[in-house]
Amino acid sequence: MTACGLDFGTSNSAIGVLRDGAPVLAPLEAGDTLMPSAIFFDFEADSRAVFGREAIAAYIDQREGRLMRSLKSILGSPLIDERTAIGRRRIPLTEVIEIYVKALKTRAEAFLGRELDQVVHGRPVRFVDGDDTADARAEATLAQIARRAGFRDIAFVYEPIAAAYDYESHATREETVLIADIGGGTSDFTVIRIGPERRQKPDRASDILASAGIRIGGTDFDRLLSLKSVMPLLGLGTQLIEKDLPMPNAPYFDLATWATINFVYTHATEREIATLAKGAREPEKVARLLKVIRRRLGHRIAFAVEDAKLALSTEGATRLALAFVEHDLEAHIARAEFDAAIAEKTGRLCRLARECIADAGLAPNAIDTIFLTGGSSRVPSVRHAIAAAAPQARLARGSDLLAVALGLTRDAARRFG
Repeated sequence: MTACGLDFGTSNSAIGVLRDGAPVLAPLEAGDTLMPSAIFFDFEADSRAVFGREAIAAYIDQREGRLMRSLKSILGSPLIDERTAIGRRRIPLTEVIEIYVKALKTRAEAFLGRELDQVVHGRPVRFVDGDDTADARAEATLAQIARRAGFRDIAFVYEPIAAAYDYESHATREETVLIADIGGGTSDFTVIRIGPERRQKPDRASDILASAGIRIGGTDFDRLLSLKSVMPLLGLGTQLIEKDLPMPNAPYFDLATWATINFVYTHATEREIATLAKGAREPEKVARLLKVIRRRLGHRIAFAVEDAKLALSTEGATRLALAFVEHDLEAHIARAEFDAAIAEKTGRLCRLARECIADAGLAPNAIDTIFLTGGSSRVPSVRHAIAAAAPQARLARGSDLLAVALGLTRDAARRFG
């Protein structure tokens, strides 16, 4: 019996194993322990699946095929029951996730040299906001996928609690910590007591004071940035001459959302946009939208938007180049514009962090440390919003993208030995 910790993320994934009793992350792709949660079905090679950066490169190289990313976001949504076209086949989206999880498992087993049959699987505090039944169904679906991938013993741990275990491994004193795990698809909080003596306890239930989660994450920030800065260049907001109505929003929202980009790549959508372009007050913009759909450039736009978001985490402004759509086409974005576009979301994160502290029965000044993890915690306005929930607390950071996987692996050692 061999255990592992699996962090299947919206944007990136990692898997940790126990080597000589110590948790280590398995190299998944060219020595990297973090692999983008992306899969590309290569139609030029009999729909062979490739993963991670290789999947993204195949798409950018314009190989004939199907790129899928942010698969975790469909758990708990109506999309989980859908099928998708892969070449001449239509397969369940759950099978797509299974193929990806199997790839993670196989690569970790190759690194370790033996089969993995026990897993501590990370999960967000909430797959679905405000619906306990749908939330439970999402976890059950992920458990079924893990079993089909070859795991026999499966346990789930909230991702912020896993991040707490990793933070605690370096702690030298007792602390009350607010863990803020701001990921690609969800944001999760846990208030927990940690310390050198507490980490030896076999049962940590009494140390976990409260947890809270919401379906807000980096993909939401990408979507809002795209709708604010890119989609207007493709005609979002332009008027139709007849009846002076605006262009329909649906194709723009689908293109701006990672999980639904492939939905606009249909002949019916092409025909509809071609007709609308003829009657638009700014036909050149709608013609760009038609080109994006016909050439299947939606994911390239999404990658460019994601890169711009990352640039705005360290710079006051950035240039988002769209020359692959049209020569010299670009969007200039100031960080203040981005902050304004996501202000409603960051405000909700601050309120939820405060609620989590209150649910723990504590005042904000009782929080010693706020530990930030998850790739979206790099966004300055996100950090500021969460810091405002406990202004006197010290801000600490770990590995933005690996703390959860390491914590899950430490918990696997504790659970399974």
